[in-house]
Amino acid sequence: MYRTRPTQMKPLILLTIAVLTAAPATKKFTGVITDSMCAKADHSQMRMGPTDAECAIACVSAHDASYVLYDGKEIYTLSDQRTPEKFAGKKVTVTGTLDARTMTIHVDSITAAK
Repeated sequence: MYRTRPTQMKPLILLTIAVLTAAPATKKFTGVITDSMCAKADHSQMRMGPTDAECAIACVSAHDASYVLYDGKEIYTLSDQRTPEKFAGKKVTVTGTLDARTMTIHVDSITAAK
């Protein structure tokens, strides 16, 4: 019968710990849901509707834009492109993990900001 020595287990344990700690952490991001054409929530040039929300929805549906989150400094693409429609033009908190390379938030949830 083959038995594993304690010294053989050490590399496996270290590898497991490294993999678990390398996983991106879930964070909360607060900002305004807008669209990639009016990414800084300035809809004055496009004005695809009488409100910012209507402009964002129109840009997404008619001009192939994407919903994004603008926090006042950064623009984040959202992996979920269905849920943001009901929050268009509003301040929200998005919970998810950030892919810093693509600036995409992999969305777990979106809620109205307090």
